[in-house]
Amino acid sequence: MLNDNEVSRILVVTAHPDDVDFGAAGTIAGWTRTGIEVTYCVITDGDAGGFDPAVPRSEIPGIRRAEQQGAGRAVGVTDIRFLGYKDGELAVSHDLRRDISRVIRQVRPQRVLIQSPERNWERIYASHPDHLAAGEAAIQAVYPDARNPFAHTSLLRDEKLEEWSVPEVWVMSAKTPNHWVDVTDSFDAKLSALRAHESQTAHRDDLADMIRGWLTMQAQAAGLSKGRLAEGFMVVSTA
Repeated sequence: MLNDNEVSRILVVTAHPDDVDFGAAGTIAGWTRTGIEVTYCVITDGDAGGFDPAVPRSEIPGIRRAEQQGAGRAVGVTDIRFLGYKDGELAVSHDLRRDISRVIRQVRPQRVLIQSPERNWERIYASHPDHLAAGEAAIQAVYPDARNPFAHTSLLRDEKLEEWSVPEVWVMSAKTPNHWVDVTDSFDAKLSALRAHESQTAHRDDLADMIRGWLTMQAQAAGLSKGRLAEGFMVVSTA
């Protein structure tokens, strides 16, 4: 596994606005504090989300993009790229693989953080179909697409984007995490990021307790001392 001091650029690929904040905002806050540049690639605008029927559906994409930008600022991320795919209809396609490969070649990250493409029957809410599709498309973009100059040839021919090999992938909500990050000192930043998604979290009076409970369970799995909080990942070498 790469040490953080070997990493200068990280790309995060998720299906919806707020996915990264539920799964990894504490870890990301720690990365940006050390000077690592983090870019978000959000595949959909979350246009099927929200709980207020009085808000016109046509306004939801703009609301959720703005919320994700605010959430990013809470953890030190300002480079946020939206691909504009339809929420709730995401499927692995060559177009999606190409679009993620484009961002990989633009950012040239040493680490990519993705959602799990495997359904977790113990945490079914982490296995939204869009999450599974985003995870599968992202890992296919990492390998083999982004590193192969003969895949999605228009990226090189028309956009002059040369191939890029990502050395390491971190997977959120994995069934078998093998690495945990102590995020105790980043809890407030993570909570601020989640609260920035007002259309999704404003109705949750128990948000802080719920998140603290999740992070406490992961800290226990990591063997951390009582009172510590953690986010867990499966780290995979793709070098």
